[in-house]
Amino acid sequence: MNIAGVRVFAYGMLTALVTAGCVGPATSGPVALFDGKTFAGWEGNMKSFRIEDGAIVGGSMTEKVPRNEFLCTTKAYGDFELRAMARLLGDGANAGIQFRTKRIPDNYEVSGYQADMGQGYWGALYDESRRGKVLARPDEATLAKALKPADWNSYVIRCQGPRIQLWLNGARMVDYTETDDKIDRGGIIGLQIHGGRPSEAWYKDITITELK
Repeated sequence: MNIAGVRVFAYGMLTALVTAGCVGPATSGPVALFDGKTFAGWEGNMKSFRIEDGAIVGGSMTEKVPRNEFLCTTKAYGDFELRAMARLLGDGANAGIQFRTKRIPDNYEVSGYQADMGQGYWGALYDESRRGKVLARPDEATLAKALKPADWNSYVIRCQGPRIQLWLNGARMVDYTETDDKIDRGGIIGLQIHGGRPSEAWYKDITITELK
């Protein structure tokens, strides 16, 4: 293929990705939310989170996790594409990445959307402490093919207007459109470890690209 052909092919691929909602206009390139060394830009119960091997780790494999805990960004975001690597360890473990979320005053819980993690929940869009239910689930066959249990998984969360899309290891899990205009389209990013039996949620390589 000559140079002109390569350019035409590349343009065609980009157009297809934009149409599919995989990429879109951005105000800037990806920005790291976690520097791999410190909790700069994050807040939460630091007794429940630590930094290990360049990752944020919530929970413990030696002790019961007493309650849900969330490590949250100090900055809020509206339309964006967030990318992160995540893995979950422990029998019956559960966690997730919160977005367009708010802290509940005088409470350890948060309220907002969650890209869920856990057996029966990976790839699902959950509404934490608001409607309290799964809003959309992935196709079981697609999830089974994409998921790497107990290993690192690539999560992509894309929010633009009322549309929310989730990808796991490159496979689209959810394409959801919010129909309730009263739901806020902005908020903080949060990393969860769910209360319960000993377990750990690991997060690293967390970047965000804000969209127009």
